[in-house]
Amino acid sequence: MHTHTLRQATKTYIIHFPFLLRAPKSLFVSSLSRNITCTAKIMSDKPITAYQNSVNLPPQSQSLPGLDDNMSPPAEHSKVECWDNDGKPYLKEYQGSGKLNGKKAIITGGDSGIGRSVAIFFAREGADVTLVYLPEEQTDAESARDVIKSTSPHHTTPLLIPTDLSSPDSFQKIIDTHLQHWGGQLDILVNNASKQIMCKKVEDLDPENVESTFRTNILQMIHLTKVAVPYMKRGSSIINTTSVTAYKGSTTMLDYSSTKGAIVTFTRSLSLQLAPRGIRVNGIAPGPVYTPLQPASRPEDNMEGWTVGGTPLHGRAAQPAELGEAYVFLAGPGGNYITGSVVHVNAGQHVGGS
Repeated sequence: MHTHTLRQATKTYIIHFPFLLRAPKSLFVSSLSRNITCTAKIMSDKPITAYQNSVNLPPQSQSLPGLDDNMSPPAEHSKVECWDNDGKPYLKEYQGSGKLNGKKAIITGGDSGIGRSVAIFFAREGADVTLVYLPEEQTDAESARDVIKSTSPHHTTPLLIPTDLSSPDSFQKIIDTHLQHWGGQLDILVNNASKQIMCKKVEDLDPENVESTFRTNILQMIHLTKVAVPYMKRGSSIINTTSVTAYKGSTTMLDYSSTKGAIVTFTRSLSLQLAPRGIRVNGIAPGPVYTPLQPASRPEDNMEGWTVGGTPLHGRAAQPAELGEAYVFLAGPGGNYITGSVVHVNAGQHVGGS
């Protein structure tokens, strides 16, 4: 009898495979015994996690760009998942340790989702932050501002800049407004804003949607960086949000995944250009993350149980809070010797080449 055991488990199944074994006599397989019994423990239907809002997802939809305030259940932006000595998960508020004291940062898409967590984490590490977002996301931005002001150790009040990054007039306005408010200092630029529109067939791609996706995801990133860099000094950091789809592809988001691939190349090339000036340029490639962009760009029924069982590690979508510390790492002293790299936060959806 051959027995196979999977260790992370809650249920035991006995499975019989009625096929003939072809084996050498040295294995002493009886000619009368043609069944293999496999004892396997398999994982329960739901992932083991303290983030129940990544598991119990009902059908939901929004219009682009989507709002955090309209998500049900709400996303988690500040509590990280920890594990006790018995292997059980629990949530704990992220606490900074002064890694970014005195730094000034611009975060595009900082009102919600990943950008919101980055802003919260940066502020708890001592940074002052500027949030850039669309005017229709004002309620999210004000909510993020209130959370940051009440929970950061120095009670900083973020600067809010509502603007459309697809507009050529927005880039210099963002930099000028930030510099005027924060005493002419810019240490960290987080290029995080993006959009996605699903389309199952290449023949059905709308040219306007494709161009809009490229303007929002990669073209504005280049233009904003262009006007920001002259004000950044040695030791500054640029962090660009790309995606796991840049590496594994996406059958339903051809244009989106293409922009994310372009962001990887832009990050690598810019890092080489700015290295002699001591400015670091890196990227972060998230896997599936529970943000407003998802219900705003997917069919309602697609969000029910979204990604549950679909990732090798943890078997669920990430919460935005699980991304924040990676940005802190690249922005702070821990990333001092790193440039041109991409940090993969994807629960094993992509492994290997970076």
